[in-house]
Amino acid sequence: MPASAGPPAFAFGPDTFAFRNEIRERHPGETPIYANYCFVLAKGLRQFFQHARFDPEAPRLSHAEYVARVRAIAARAPWEPPLPPSERIVIPGYPHLRAFSAAEESAVKEGLGSPVASWFHWTNWRTTLPVTKAHQAGIADEIARELNQGRLVQLLVTNWPIVELNHTVVAYGYVDRLDRLEFTIWDPNEIETPGTVTFDRLAQHFWATNVYATRPGVIRVFRMYTSPLL
Repeated sequence: MPASAGPPAFAFGPDTFAFRNEIRERHPGETPIYANYCFVLAKGLRQFFQHARFDPEAPRLSHAEYVARVRAIAARAPWEPPLPPSERIVIPGYPHLRAFSAAEESAVKEGLGSPVASWFHWTNWRTTLPVTKAHQAGIADEIARELNQGRLVQLLVTNWPIVELNHTVVAYGYVDRLDRLEFTIWDPNEIETPGTVTFDRLAQHFWATNVYATRPGVIRVFRMYTSPLL
């Protein structure tokens, strides 16, 4: 049997957002539209997983109180260790993130905040530069190691200079098939089904196996929000 790993406590669906990041080019002339928030949502997914706790039996709060709770979660750095259950920020009235973000969508969006800072994150320049095979092999090993330790891994994925994929996804599991690593991803643009990014150990590159609105092909992959600098 192929080896596999990932955070055992994470479940696609219950632990993900009920709304998506829209692709602006697919909605010409539509306003308002929740577009260009992919980095906010991917980071937010990690922050909820690491720092929030849901209590479905507790009384529900007002819109403003939920906004404040989400802001408190989003204020915690995603590279920080997960909080113990007793110290996590409690979201009362809902069993999980999917139910909460479906019923309180406007509060969750308001609490997560603006995407502007993510557009100008200084590490975005990496998408324009070539990378070595050794670098990509090292990234694949890092992702697998983090998943083995039960942590979600946010990735910057790109096929630049093709103007198609400059995006972020979250890896939450993988299967080791000896000649390749198949990483299972949550994509903020596709909230209903998981995607796949594959690292080919023989060719030493990543491949967009199943990435929303992206043709299968070679991509470059980087890690996101691993420290105050990256």
